[in-house]
Amino acid sequence: MTRLRAILGATLCCGLLATPAMAETTGLTRLTDRDDLFGWEAVGRVDLGQSGYCTGVLIAPDLVLTAAHCLYDSQRQPRTPETIRFRAGLRDGAAIAERDVARYVAPKAYDPASGMTADNIRLDAALLQLATPVESSLAAPFLLHRGPRDGLRVSVVSYGRNRDAAPSWQRECGLDWHQDGIMAFDCDVTYGSSGAPVFARDGHRARILSLISGGASEGERPLSYGMALAALVDTLKRDLRAATPSQPVNTGFRRVQVGDSQRASGAKFSRP
Repeated sequence: MTRLRAILGATLCCGLLATPAMAETTGLTRLTDRDDLFGWEAVGRVDLGQSGYCTGVLIAPDLVLTAAHCLYDSQRQPRTPETIRFRAGLRDGAAIAERDVARYVAPKAYDPASGMTADNIRLDAALLQLATPVESSLAAPFLLHRGPRDGLRVSVVSYGRNRDAAPSWQRECGLDWHQDGIMAFDCDVTYGSSGAPVFARDGHRARILSLISGGASEGERPLSYGMALAALVDTLKRDLRAATPSQPVNTGFRRVQVGDSQRASGAKFSRP
């Protein structure tokens, strides 16, 4: 049995839910002041109506990258775009920019009814198209990283339970392993951290290596999972360009109109 199958087989059966103690792990910096937030403004909270939130990040003025499972509620129904709002750089009630979501797209092969499987982790990313772009002068979008390598040090900016009023920055955590489009990190995650960008340095600029899909713990040690993004994001962009408001935009395993009913699994971290 490969290492990937052995590790995921031991954790995915339990749902990969983070424990409250994980949110108390030291090493998190609260980005409270405008100066603290400088450079991270493109990371924001994805508010999901009255039912919770996830974390998202701008990769273009009108495109937000987040976790695909955030698009489904606890009743196995896809959320309508009108119930989703992106709040860039949100801190203590004030946001750098707030935008409604016009539509969204998720991978065609993502199966929301299957829960936290290895295949779903690989595909757990979605693009939200904003109704109005966010000016780059307010929040500069991030580029994608070229890919993982052994021993890579990373950082995570996220919103989460008991720290959802402002983003928290874990300055450094590690890439434990990567295999077959899945990455494992020792980063601090909790409810709300789904979709949080995992950054790796490329020269003087941080780039997005992965997104947080879910998390677990190995004893006292936090563990989180993400996916390889480059090819996945290219496919999502192509699907979004090919669709029009009158055409189906994929929101899961079956092709449906944006906002139509469909079975779905519960979110891993979307509820605070």
